[in-house]
Amino acid sequence: MTIRAIVFDFDGVIANSEPLHFRAYRDVLADSGVMLEEKDYYARYLGHDDLGAFRQIGLDCSIVWSPDQLAGLVRQKATLMEELERSHSVLFAGAADAVRRLAEAFPLAIASGALRGEIERVLQRENLAGYFAGVVGAEDTPASKPARIRISGPLSSCAVLAEPVLNPAECLAIEDSRWGLQSARAAGLRTVAVAHTYAAAALADAADEVLPDLGGLTLEFLGRFA
Repeated sequence: MTIRAIVFDFDGVIANSEPLHFRAYRDVLADSGVMLEEKDYYARYLGHDDLGAFRQIGLDCSIVWSPDQLAGLVRQKATLMEELERSHSVLFAGAADAVRRLAEAFPLAIASGALRGEIERVLQRENLAGYFAGVVGAEDTPASKPARIRISGPLSSCAVLAEPVLNPAECLAIEDSRWGLQSARAAGLRTVAVAHTYAAAALADAADEVLPDLGGLTLEFLGRFA
């Protein structure tokens, strides 16, 4: 089935922001007496949105945070992320070129476990906002990653780009983690993994195709999905 729209994950695909997310989590948690190791973040928590990550970290550390405390941790982390982004360029090499190249041929959307405000802030700063007609963040869908992506999540943002209605199999998800790939597949999307965060071998069985980076995401390559 021909691909009619592309849904990008954000962190780990377009934005190399996972190191900043780790620093923000680490520093916020340190104020609460919790030491987060980098290896644990990548192995256990990367696939969660902010609320889910803090909740899971609390469970793993036998800490029960109230809903108000969890909301406070999420706010602190968001504030710190904004501060960190001011002094760092967070785009992967070639990401802006890939977005511009693909936008000439396909409608584009973003479906991410990151907060929509964080995504839109980076897109505006990098002059990429105009290439996406839909951005679905953590707060926009009932079940965020690593749960099944609801069709009303990524595909609702694609629906404004192609008419009349997109079949999930006509959408291609670009992801960097097994969680994202599994979520996209469960929603019926075709999948491409980019090995920005994890080794290609660790992603191969969860993706239709694996690329080392976004440079390989060409129109010729996408012809394989026709």
